[in-house]
Amino acid sequence: MRTDTVDEACPTPDSAARQAALASAFAVLGKPWSGLLIGALLAGPSGFARLSRAVAGISDRMLSTRLRELAAAGIVHRVVDEEPSRHATYVLTPRGQALGPALDTLARWGEGRILEGEPLWG
Repeated sequence: MRTDTVDEACPTPDSAARQAALASAFAVLGKPWSGLLIGALLAGPSGFARLSRAVAGISDRMLSTRLRELAAAGIVHRVVDEEPSRHATYVLTPRGQALGPALDTLARWGEGRILEGEPLWG
C-alpha cells in the first residue's frame, strides 16, 4: 500500500519494517542532488534552467537524470506547456510535498553541524 503522507505510527527503531522504510526513503533521497532538487521545488514549480541555477554544481545531464528518476518515483510531475513554445515545468506531487517536514529536519541537523564547525563532507 502506498501513501502520500508520513504515518504517525512509525515502526520501532530496531524493527525490520523501519529498516525497510528507511531503505525505501534513502533509495530516493540518498542519491546525489535529489534532496536539493526536492528542496528547491518546495518553493514552487520551476523550469529546468531555474532548477539548474538553484542547485549549484549540478550538470544538465545529471539534472535531467534526477528529474526523470524523481518523476518515476512519483515525487515530481513534469508539465509541458505547448504554447507559445514547448516548455517544461516541474512541480512536486503530494508525495513530494510530504517530504517537506523531513527535509526541514535534515536542514536543521545540517545547520547544527555547520555551526559546530563540522566539515561539510566527512
